[in-house]
Amino acid sequence: MNAQPAPKRLAGQNALVTGANSGIGEGIARELAAQGARVVVNYVVQPDVAQKICADINQAGGTAIAIQGDVSKEADVTAMFAQAIEAFGTLDIVCSNAGIQRDSKLVEMTLDQWNAVIGVNLTGAFLVARAAAREFNRRGMRDVSRALGKIIFTSSVHQEIPWGGHCNYATTKGGIMQLMESIAQELAPQKIRVNSICPGAIETAINRKAWSTPQAAAALEKLIPCGRIGVPADVAQVAAWLASDESDYICGASIYVDGGMTLYPGFATGG
Repeated sequence: MNAQPAPKRLAGQNALVTGANSGIGEGIARELAAQGARVVVNYVVQPDVAQKICADINQAGGTAIAIQGDVSKEADVTAMFAQAIEAFGTLDIVCSNAGIQRDSKLVEMTLDQWNAVIGVNLTGAFLVARAAAREFNRRGMRDVSRALGKIIFTSSVHQEIPWGGHCNYATTKGGIMQLMESIAQELAPQKIRVNSICPGAIETAINRKAWSTPQAAAALEKLIPCGRIGVPADVAQVAAWLASDESDYICGASIYVDGGMTLYPGFATGG
């Protein structure tokens, strides 16, 4: 007799991933779909890229749709959730991943640069989490998961490690840590699990200059005890696990996916 394939860990569940048409978000969307979830691929620009990701997922036997929306705008978030719920009926997993950088030295940073990063990375995370919690409570428990719902933030090692020249970005990640922990504490009694993934150096377009040449990659690898730069799949696999019942007792946690960057390798030889 042929052995039956093991059931996919997210079968029957519906997920929304913000900023899912590139980098870490794309990796998460693809992995959640591979694990059986129907996935909303959120994007702001480049709809053709989002549609191509959805086509790949659908051709592989999954289900994905693309929905445009700027997470920094309340009306866009409301419309995005409404479209997702209309298409799938409800959501079980919401990954607040969208993020941008507008790097500058402090004395040269404009208010527009500050506000743009705060708006997407932190206000957007709040708006998405609020909409998710409202939807989970609206529809009540489903038999596809032990949790009422799961919210997963993409934070960064820079919620812990200061980053000169990037104070707007680092501030948002420190804010996400407190946002995540505060709402995890608030929502846990309702069986809503809230956690964060904190990537280190991951090969994505947002930080291409840091790894795209052999010299840059070698310099970056000196900050990583494991000796390699991460890829989106490293983060995506953790996201799928956090979205599953295998992590049902994980709540309010920041999981660092960084190859040991937060171990401050410079101090391995005395600093």
